[in-house]
Amino acid sequence: MTDISEEDKLIWQQTVSDVCLIQNNHHIEDLPKKKKKVIQKDTSLTYQNFNHHVELDTKADIDKQTLKRFKKEEFGVQATLDLHGLTVDAAFHAVRNFIISSYNLQKRVILIITGKGLPHKEQDVFAPKGSLKQSVPVWLQNDELAPIILTFIHPSEKLGGSGALYILLRRHRNTRLRPDKQS
Repeated sequence: MTDISEEDKLIWQQTVSDVCLIQNNHHIEDLPKKKKKVIQKDTSLTYQNFNHHVELDTKADIDKQTLKRFKKEEFGVQATLDLHGLTVDAAFHAVRNFIISSYNLQKRVILIITGKGLPHKEQDVFAPKGSLKQSVPVWLQNDELAPIILTFIHPSEKLGGSGALYILLRRHRNTRLRPDKQS
């Protein structure tokens, strides 16, 4: 057997200096607790990385093959949000949280059902219908959501047609966004 060097003995003494004998294992909480250093890594999305204006049928920042497959709806819908019955305010928070959660869960293709809207009795027959149908595309352009959305379109009728939005999210790049607490 080899002898232990003085340096190894010193390292060992430093390593076990906090160790104490437990007399009664029912009182483990009485032991002195070491404080752990918690290093928090900032994983919030930096919007400077994506200088991107998203709108209906955006073509920027997306390759032709992916865009072609997306428009043909070859990507399966991974998550769906139905806004029927929600107020505009509640729908805004639902959309925000849904998109951020989907991004954090690394989903790429999501569907938001806005509904086609009903005309009001006093409105012109040709007036735009549906406040959510009009509002959601605008919300997708805000500074918080636009950087994580590559493009969106109205899908085919089988997925909701003009009463839905088929959305392609950016690939998740090990960043996490935080949904708000209001919904």
